[in-house]
Amino acid sequence: MIDYFALGLTHALILLAVIRLAGRKDLDDDPALPDLRKKTLPTSSPADSITAQSDRDA
Repeated sequence: MIDYFALGLTHALILLAVIRLAGRKDLDDDPALPDLRKKTLPTSSPADSITAQSDRDA
């Protein structure tokens, strides 16, 4: 019985640590690459491109 408790407790603590780490805002932020987001983010939404395409077809 105590073995299952110890195993469950340690796994629960590891899961809690992973959840807290995954929720951090600075986890996915790399200060060495400040311009990468500006280059990869689209300047228009997909709906804008569909509208522009339908305007050309008309």
